Amino acid sequence: MDPVKQQAIEAATFRRLLAHLDEHKDVQNIDLMNLAGFCRNCLSKWYLAACEDAGEPMDYEAARERVYGMPYAQWKERFQREASAEKLAAFTSKRPD
Repeated sequence: MDPVKQQAIEAATFRRLLAHLDEHKDVQNIDLMNLAGFCRNCLSKWYLAACEDAGEPMDYEAARERVYGMPYAQWKERFQREASAEKLAAFTSKRPD
């Protein structure tokens, strides 16, 4: 595959992933972490790292806003729910020491 076309396809896939997560705000980060081993915050960190690798100025909060579609504090206030003890225990048991 042509590298330019591959990059365009990968970018479109990333945009679709962000749109999918935006459409499913009921899916909490802890659920994503427990099931898939990554969450919106991980995507934000990966986005920030890619910006740094490309020499593009970016900070973590701006990267989070790109992934969450709004400032993180606003998303957290509107959509984040308290994690159950069961979900927290599952998260803790899967974290590397």
